[in-house]
Amino acid sequence: MRVIVQSRERKRRVRIKDVRSWAKKVLEQLGIKRGELSVLLVDDDEIHALNLKYLGRDRPTNVMAFPMDGPAPGILGDVVISTETARREAQEAGIGTEEYIALLLIHGILHLLGYDHERDAGEALRMQRKERELLGLLFSGP
Repeated sequence: MRVIVQSRERKRRVRIKDVRSWAKKVLEQLGIKRGELSVLLVDDDEIHALNLKYLGRDRPTNVMAFPMDGPAPGILGDVVISTETARREAQEAGIGTEEYIALLLIHGILHLLGYDHERDAGEALRMQRKERELLGLLFSGP
């Protein structure tokens, strides 16, 4: 599985190699062995513009997922994470920033695979369980 990670953060930066490693481990655990995933790390103003353009929501958000619907086989899609929002939300939740960014990455990947927490409460619970399971694999000791 090819994972492309780019950072357009202007403020504090997240380690790209960590994000790539997390994504590869998550995809492996989910049984995704071939294809391509793109991850983009941005600040609030960039994700705000994307949120407005694609979802009509005039505010920043923490993560967005863009599944690939085109003719290119094996391309899973794009996950965009606002590390600025992630840092704020991690602090509010009392968890580490890296762990929270990994959770947002997992959340985005699950959306690319068809999970949808907004339509159905049962699906939301299933998605939340899967997120916690995968996060536990990334942050469960040495």
